[in-house]
Amino acid sequence: MTDTPLYTHHDPRFADLIQSHALPDLLYSGCRWAEGPVWFADQNLLLWSDIPNNRMLRFSPEADGLGSVSVFRGPSNYANGHTRDREGRLVSCEHGLRRVTRTEIDGTITVLADRFDGKPLNSPNDVVVSSDGAVWFTDPVYGILSDYEGYKSEIEQARNRVYRIDPRSGAVEAVCEDFEQPNGLAFSPDESRLYIVDSGSPRHIRMFDVQEGRRLSGGSVFYPLDAEHGPDGLRVDAAGHVWAAAGKGVQAFAPDGTSLGRIAFPQRVSNLAFGGPRRNRLFVTATQSLHAIYVAANGALRP
Repeated sequence: MTDTPLYTHHDPRFADLIQSHALPDLLYSGCRWAEGPVWFADQNLLLWSDIPNNRMLRFSPEADGLGSVSVFRGPSNYANGHTRDREGRLVSCEHGLRRVTRTEIDGTITVLADRFDGKPLNSPNDVVVSSDGAVWFTDPVYGILSDYEGYKSEIEQARNRVYRIDPRSGAVEAVCEDFEQPNGLAFSPDESRLYIVDSGSPRHIRMFDVQEGRRLSGGSVFYPLDAEHGPDGLRVDAAGHVWAAAGKGVQAFAPDGTSLGRIAFPQRVSNLAFGGPRRNRLFVTATQSLHAIYVAANGALRP
């Protein structure tokens, strides 16, 4: 770490969300751009992406909390963000083939979406699944701008959108079109809100009201963040606090948008996930590394 303090308090309530004596564990280093952590409680493991190295990694904790790391899938089609659906299956965003996929229990891969209006998607980035089984994902252009995180390709969609895949028909519907670069997204615990990052310009987190489980309204700025402080991936805890990758740190917000505080990391943070038996261990992907730190919050009971 540097001289930057580990914990920065912006509001007294931040003290209730952290374990002030807890230090971060460095679990792995050797990625080129680590992303997309997802926790599997039933298997006691974490998966995440190493996008430029075209692989997915697996972390299995042991008694000391540090554990071991192995390759879960390679090549991974330059996978980025992941989540789990209501049946516990892995749902992934792939830059390489510009698609959203589901890994079935037997290991086969089902394509959920790879086109909209007859044209290839840009490069699906991050994904969440709602309680009705609908898959919501963002589609910026980062994965097709060069050959580093995918394959340099023509941009064929007129807008960088947020999409919803209907759980019954499989139809892909655009639910929001006024983003420059839609990125991380997360539901509130009751799914009445959907928080979505725009990592274009200006950079901010937006908050939408979810109507009838399938439409978005509103879209006001929940919190503005500058280039130095992200934003990228998001998670929400059981009490509704929003935790966001923000530059070289994770920033916590109250449900009303008040910045509560920040946990610093030595490299730029891309994403995060709550895990562990009590969902109180925050796993953080930060450039080359995977870190973890215990907090006083518990992740929302979502995939």
